[in-house]
Amino acid sequence: MTLDKYVTLGRSGLRVSQLCLGTMTFGEDLGWGSSVEESNKILDRYTELGGNFIDTANFYTKSHSEKIIGDHVGKHPSKRDRLVIATKFSGNLYPGDPNGGGSGRKAIIEQCENSLRRLQTDYIDLYWLHNWDKHTPIEETMSALDSLVQAGKIRYIGVSDTPAWKIVEANMLARFRGWSSFVGLQIEYSLLERSVEQELVPMALEFGLGITPWSPLKSGALSGKYTRKTVGAAKGARDAFMGHLLNDNTFDLIEQMESIAKEKSTTVARVALAWVRQQPGVDSTIIGARTLAQLEDNIGSTSVLLSDKEVAHLNGLTKPVFGFPQSMEPMFPSIHNGGTTVNGVSAETTSFGVQKGDKIY
Repeated sequence: MTLDKYVTLGRSGLRVSQLCLGTMTFGEDLGWGSSVEESNKILDRYTELGGNFIDTANFYTKSHSEKIIGDHVGKHPSKRDRLVIATKFSGNLYPGDPNGGGSGRKAIIEQCENSLRRLQTDYIDLYWLHNWDKHTPIEETMSALDSLVQAGKIRYIGVSDTPAWKIVEANMLARFRGWSSFVGLQIEYSLLERSVEQELVPMALEFGLGITPWSPLKSGALSGKYTRKTVGAAKGARDAFMGHLLNDNTFDLIEQMESIAKEKSTTVARVALAWVRQQPGVDSTIIGARTLAQLEDNIGSTSVLLSDKEVAHLNGLTKPVFGFPQSMEPMFPSIHNGGTTVNGVSAETTSFGVQKGDKIY
């Protein structure tokens, strides 16, 4: 079990592990999460196995997550330079301050400086826009980010939780202006959250953004811990996150995953992670762990390879229903090239097509 196989993120040259260590649970400041001691053990084990991609955010556990990473690896250049440290901006740590968060130039620069201080490093490898700030022109955001790249304070930029059309606008603007553009896309993606396949995933594939899914186990609903027999265990603190997900459709899916897991002598969680990892455009999947045992179990998913048949079977169980215009796409091949096969896709003719003997005006 190792993490020493790397991929380049999107169309960049940045090499990252296929599993990224998410650190939203580092720190107990919110009443839950990992202690500093356990967080350090998780960091050590992840890097010991070859993992090099660590993801955090300026306001995870009230900024403690960044501080834990900084104390453990940031102030040690020999450790820090071997890692790809990613953090995010947008979150406001200062209630009442309108410029404390968001994506304006003032906010971005201040948030970056504070993240650098907590992480105890001179540079951030990957700086994510955490979520779209509709009050700030995207030109201002991209210009400010490019300034930080030119100053050497960040190396690459990425985008999370933002509409596909806004991401395309940002990157096309950046390319025309000669600014740095987004190389990665962080989105929620799992067998229970596939709405991203309507716009965001196709956009990433078309424009070369490396996808880094978060919540691949859907807040634990796909961990294998919750089944029809153990549904009562979800009550309590976790219920707010996934109580609505624990229904017959989810249990049907979990039972099918249990069958696949049994055949492969693995776990449901590892099957769920393998499915995400094998989706088109996915470069590095974010795994979170509150304990060392959880980390070990999740990393074990790298040894699980689903067959095309198994992927197709799971796809069919959770196939999303898309709205317009994707809902019309099945009929497009017949309209475009009915009666022929293009790129392996065969299409029947439509009733609108000209038949033998028909007059064309």
